[in-house]
Amino acid sequence: MQGNINVHKRLVLVFLVLTSCLAIILLRLAWLQFVRGGELQQKALNNRLNEMPVAAQRGVIYDRNRHELAVSIESDYIGAFPPEIKDSGKAQEIANTLGSILGLPAQKILEKITSNTGFEFVERQVDYTKAQQIKNLVKEKKLPGIEVVPESRRYYPNGPLAAQVLGFSGIDNQGLEGIEAMYDKELAGEPGKIVMEFDALGHEIPRATHRYIPPQNGHSLVLTIDQTIQYIAERELDKLMASPTNPKKANIIVMDPKTGEILAMASRPAFDPNNFNKYPNSVWGNPLVRDAYEPGSAFKIITAAAALEEGVVKPGDRFYDPGYIKVGPDTINCWLPGGHGSETFVDGVKNSCNPVFVQTALRLEEKKAGLFYNYIRAFGFGQPTGIDLTGEGTGLLIPEQELKPINIATIGIGQGIAVTPLQLVTAVSAVANGGKLIRPHLVKEILDDKGNVLKKIEPEVERQVISPETAKQLREMLETVVSEGTGRNAYIPGYRVGGKTGTAQKAGPGGYMEGKYVASFIGMAPVNDPRLVALVTIDEPKGYPYYGGTLAAPIFQRVVADALHYLKVPPQYDSKQGSEEKPAAPVTVPNVTGKDLAAARAELEKAGLAVRVEGDSGKVIAQVPKAGAVVPAGTKVILYLQGDPNRPRVPDVNSLRVTEAAEVLAAYGLQLVPEGTGQAGEQNPIPGTIVTPGSSVRVKFHEPAQEVLGP
Repeated sequence: MQGNINVHKRLVLVFLVLTSCLAIILLRLAWLQFVRGGELQQKALNNRLNEMPVAAQRGVIYDRNRHELAVSIESDYIGAFPPEIKDSGKAQEIANTLGSILGLPAQKILEKITSNTGFEFVERQVDYTKAQQIKNLVKEKKLPGIEVVPESRRYYPNGPLAAQVLGFSGIDNQGLEGIEAMYDKELAGEPGKIVMEFDALGHEIPRATHRYIPPQNGHSLVLTIDQTIQYIAERELDKLMASPTNPKKANIIVMDPKTGEILAMASRPAFDPNNFNKYPNSVWGNPLVRDAYEPGSAFKIITAAAALEEGVVKPGDRFYDPGYIKVGPDTINCWLPGGHGSETFVDGVKNSCNPVFVQTALRLEEKKAGLFYNYIRAFGFGQPTGIDLTGEGTGLLIPEQELKPINIATIGIGQGIAVTPLQLVTAVSAVANGGKLIRPHLVKEILDDKGNVLKKIEPEVERQVISPETAKQLREMLETVVSEGTGRNAYIPGYRVGGKTGTAQKAGPGGYMEGKYVASFIGMAPVNDPRLVALVTIDEPKGYPYYGGTLAAPIFQRVVADALHYLKVPPQYDSKQGSEEKPAAPVTVPNVTGKDLAAARAELEKAGLAVRVEGDSGKVIAQVPKAGAVVPAGTKVILYLQGDPNRPRVPDVNSLRVTEAAEVLAAYGLQLVPEGTGQAGEQNPIPGTIVTPGSSVRVKFHEPAQEVLGP
């Protein structure tokens, strides 16, 4: 009896175990079938399907007049299915054939086509002839496991034109720099694919699944850039870089001040985006939005705008400039040794007088602490403009809590502050358009792949910085800079032009660097209704002169004059009217060394130049400026007369640069002992002192338009 009970228990236990196992199996089957069935089915499908990517065609980039700046052209790639190739037993033969056609090492190809993957790229962007050769061999079944698949590659039909605006894209259709990177999502589109089915051994299944999923092409962009104005700007930069001036870098930006649209943005050195990898990556970025520099006197436009708006200065207010101004224990010199004397604020703008602008900046701070900085920030400095381009910089402002009166003073004349060219041209555009700060932009429209407008980018006003009345008043002052002041070389016949020159010494480790300058000119035209604002910056020009009015203003003149004519902007007056409306053309200084005074004076005056004489007898042994220098008409040329070579008189070298002073003294048989850098001031022995030949003359030099520490 007891035995039967034990057997029964064993049977029940076995039954329960079997039932439990069956239940687990059924639950597992249900889980696999109903919960993970779709996922596992897809995995099974993927195991027998291989995909070849088909890139989308990248959208076209047009200029504002629908001229093509960047397009996609047809190309092909060679793809391989390693399982099929290995199964064919022809891997080495296939590698040798492809290597001979593509000009690649057969061993490198063999490694790719025999890898443990489902698909491999053999070569990308293969030219038409080679692709056709391989395509024919594929059709003849001589290259099993090899496919030729269409793709596209980026092409820039104008080469370097606007390269730093457009940027470039990589081999996988991805934007890497510039507009290509900024608008990559819109331009790239959605890639497609070709799906092919294989059996468990990796053989392609005849008449099996072969699906083609077409790509969705990218959207196209219409830029604000005008190809013609861009060409004009780059033409002038190329001339500059090929000239003796040969600067380290140079830039031009042209903006429509009413809309914030960038019409041209040009830089040198540049690169060809079709072969970007052959150029150093330092030239890929856009220096007009990335790099900051001290603007020098060009920033005086902002100082004047803030002061006029706040009423701390009026156009007729009088100032006195003795050649310097004290700010606490520090001294700031005027760029003109001896100063401009008594002058109105309008004269101060025209003359770019440092003491006038130092007083103006300090008046703003006296009215309200932080007021000047409020305007600086309101004009957009110290922050990105928000332009639709990669790599934008913010410039550099001294933290407000660290500001001292000397900082306010130097910022008022454009030193102690660093700005990007884009920030400056955007701020000056606010003066040109009636006081509105408008966000600059480069894309005008986004189009679908059929050319229909999907989105139109409208001008975006950030804020009203100054009143229309203040803006008009300041524009008229800036016009005097071109008609009568330091910007004469920017004059455009028939048009009212306003602007401001800038010559800033570059800052470096330990202070300002001797002989390294940024020459610039920023201006607008026509002054009464500005259509264009343009900025020219020239970084580290070689030789002398290196001033913004001499180097940058003529380039501004040629670019803006051609642009105005191209845009069919009517002139304000007949350029053949009286001379009071047309400043005289620049003059090339003739060589008068070795001539007697009468002949030298006659030749210089005939050329439209003024004369200052140093010495009382003999022939001309030195002249400043040198022969060949291009200067405004009316410029004073200093003639140094020889006198008695055995009893030389110390010449007056006041305001000369170090090299000029050294050459003049050497002409008298004297030696220069310089102290400091910049322009000559105090000298010992004093001018007129009779000395022995070979004597030393100690001269103290200082830089114009910068802080000079003193007692």
